[in-house]
Parts: sequence; structure tokens; C-alpha cells
Amino acid sequence: IKGYLETVVIEDPSGTVPGWVVVLGKTLHAARTATYEISVDWTSGETANVSEEDIQARSRELIQGEEGSILHTEQPDTTAAFDSAADMLEAEYTTQSVLHFQMEPVNATVFQNADGVWETHAGNQWQSLILPTLAAALEVPADKIVMRSYMLGGGFGRRLNGDYIVPAAIASKAVGKPVKLVFSREEDAQFDSIRSPSVQKLRMAFDDAKSVTGMEHHAAAGWPTQVMAPGFMPKGVNEEPYDPFAIDGADHWYTVGAHQVRAISNDLANATFRPGWLRSVGPGWTNFAVESFMDEAAYKVGADPLQFRLDHLKAEGINAGSAPNAVGGASRQAAVLQRVAEMSGYGSAELPEGTAIGIATTYGQSRSMPTWTAAAVKLAVDPETGAVDVQKMWLAFDCGTVVDPDGARAQCEGAALWGLSLALHEGTRIENGNVIDLNLGAYTPLRLADVPELEIDFVESTEVPVGLGEPGTTVIAPAIANAIFNATGARVRHLPITGDAVLAAMKS
Repeated sequence: IKGYLETVVIEDPSGTVPGWVVVLGKTLHAARTATYEISVDWTSGETANVSEEDIQARSRELIQGEEGSILHTEQPDTTAAFDSAADMLEAEYTTQSVLHFQMEPVNATVFQNADGVWETHAGNQWQSLILPTLAAALEVPADKIVMRSYMLGGGFGRRLNGDYIVPAAIASKAVGKPVKLVFSREEDAQFDSIRSPSVQKLRMAFDDAKSVTGMEHHAAAGWPTQVMAPGFMPKGVNEEPYDPFAIDGADHWYTVGAHQVRAISNDLANATFRPGWLRSVGPGWTNFAVESFMDEAAYKVGADPLQFRLDHLKAEGINAGSAPNAVGGASRQAAVLQRVAEMSGYGSAELPEGTAIGIATTYGQSRSMPTWTAAAVKLAVDPETGAVDVQKMWLAFDCGTVVDPDGARAQCEGAALWGLSLALHEGTRIENGNVIDLNLGAYTPLRLADVPELEIDFVESTEVPVGLGEPGTTVIAPAIANAIFNATGARVRHLPITGDAVLAAMKS
């Protein structure tokens, strides 16, 4: 390419990571500028015309069928409960595709040292995941590769894959020199392992006394673990494997009689893009559905949403909890819920018209490592535009023994704000087989001006310490949806929650 010193174009000769061309120059600017001069004729794959709507339609089709894995719950057969139900509630919840969009696009430096060993230098969260691919791409044994990992600079799950190391390695081998590869933000967006869009169908059965006798949760989405590390998938009661990172949270701690949770892999999503782990993983959408649905169920039977939850957080059976991580079970979840209701004045505070508080409670990340979490969100809804103004968020956590109070608070503040960003702002769409939003002009995470007041409380405990990086993320979206309902009577069942969606729900 004329005008750019030592600029070289490298295509992947092995087919290991199809779909990229690497341009090399002596400077990043030279290489970057040269990329604009290249015209590439791509051979489109079978999913080149797939849209977000196609993927969601496939999820609905799968939910109507019988495919999937039934998770281990105390009573997974719900047939009798629904056959004999005096009344039922059913709702569908959906979420859009979500990008990681960490501030620093991915990068990697690779070279072969004097001993003939390949060295990779990159921020990488899971070295053993990409090492076999690197060995195949470089055509060397794995013990001839040394992976040197650096501080991530923010990753949120994007740097679990290490895919960006592969083109740097192949390019270095091709030119016989060290290569530092830097993705632009647009490139990173197109190669991102996004959080899959999802469809969830929830059902609840009631008897003549309006007591809950059964519940079902069917969730369909792309499965990151199935695509990238299938050996990590456990099996359900029907011996079908499932991705825990696409269903955790649906197997909640409420006592609801018969309880069936079905995890369904969306094959079209898996084929269209590489599903990824995004901070909070499956609970980022399953908890939105569970806690929105519990609110809907409370109103269905004429109960107070707070009391309805407390009545069903019974520490009995499998919900009694177990050592070492889940001692106390549902009783500890009930405690944080009561605490956040007291902190926020839920149900007793006098608020202006169009302003309300919503509550939700979750645990994270999984039943085997539950950090009991509850949140209340105060917001106002503009009746003309549907715009949501989140004014304050209260969160209560029981994470066992708090080892580092300042670190714990920072984790929970960041997690809650991430949850707010995902609830109201973050979402892209698949169009023609790829995401449509490539930079921050169109993809707009939470801005500083939209950060509300935060109040965070930790339960004093001597129990085993558990994680704090993700639980605060999953509880915010349902609390917002429930607050919108309390403020307007409009129920929103899709993430992200836009002003247009709220306005449409209000009008309907």
C-alpha cells in the first residue's frame, strides 16, 4: 500500500479465526490509516442476514417446544400444579444484545524470543481457554508458548476469550518480527463476544385461596459456555447439559410449590455471533424476569409486593441453605429485603405524583455462592416523554464477613451503577449478522450526569465471605421496572427500558 512505510497485509492462512485482515506498519497511525485504503471482498456466511428479531423469534419457537435442560429444584414437575390451578399468571420478558464496550479496546503483543518460545503479552482473564487455539494457530506445542498477563484496564468479561491474541500471533509469525496489535473501538465492537439477546416465559399457578402452588421459568438465549468451554456445563435432571451462566438466578430461593426451571440454548444466536460472558452473566436477565414477575404476582393476588416476597422467602427444604456459603438460606435474603425497605421508606414515604419507589431482591452469582442483595430505587417518570429519572438507589448486602469495607463499598457502588446503565441505556441490535452500534456516539452507557445518590448498607456477619463484584448489578433493573409500575401503572418487560417504551406502556 503506497505511502505507508513497511505496511503489510496479513490474512489468516489457517482459518483459525476467520473474518479478519491485519495491517502492519512501523507506527500505529500508519497502520490505522492504511486500513482505510483496503477494499476486502468477504465471503458471507450462512448467518449474514440474521437479525435480532430472527434470534428472538427462534427463542420463542424453542420455548414452545420441549428442548432444553431442566434444572435441579425440589419439585421440577409442575404438571399437577398447573392442571389443578384456580388461576394463573403468565408473562414474557426480553432483553436486547449488549456490548462490553470497556473503555480500552483490546490489544496484544506477540513475538518469538531467542529461545524459540512464543511470548504473548495482553490483558487476559482466562489463559487456558485460548492457549489451545494459539498453539494450533502457531503450529507449535502449548509448552512453546508463554502467556504474560497484565492488568485488564477494565474487561467485564470481554477479555475472558483472548481471541485478539491470535491475529497478533499469526501476524508475528508471518513477518518474523514482534507485532503489537490494537483494535479500534469499531473493530472491538464487531469482534466482541456480546451478551446474547434473551426471551423468557414465566408462569405461576394459584389455588382457590390465591396461594402459589407452582412456577415455571423458561429462558432461551445464546450460551457462551457451550460455545467456548462446553466441558464446564453441568447436567440437569433430564441429563441434558446447561450453561449455568445463562440461567443462574432463575433457580431462586422463593418457596413456590412445584418449581420448574428450563434452560434453552438458542442455536441461531450461537451460530450468528460468539456469545460471551458479561459482568453479572445470566442473572443480568434472569433476575430482571424473576423480580418483575414476583411484583406482577403480588398485584395479581392483591398483596403488597414486599410482604408477598417475604411470605415466600421461607428457609425450608432446599431453601434452608447449607454450609459453607449459603448458611441461613432464604431467611438471609428476607433480612436484606426488610433492611432496604426500612432504608428507603418503601410503602410509607409521601412522594410527588409520577414519583415512586420500587424494590427487588436477588442473590449472586449462583445458589452455590449467594450474596444476598436487595435494592430500592426512587425515580420519576415524565408523563409527556416517558423518560425515567432515577433519583436515589438504596442497596443492602449480606456477603458474610466483610473483609475490606472500602473495597466492598466500591465494588457495590460500581455494580449498582453498571446495573443502572444496563437497565436504562445499554443495548444494541443484530442486523445483517452483526451489531449495529460500533462506537460511543450511538451506544450510550450511563453518563456521570445521570448518576443518582447511592446509599449502601452491609449486614454485619461472621459467616463465610462471598463475592461482591456482580450481585449489585442484577437487582437494579427489576427495581426500576417495579418503580415505573408504581409511578405510572405501566409495566415494562424489556431491557433496556427506553422512554418510548415507557410511554407506549402508559398509553396502552
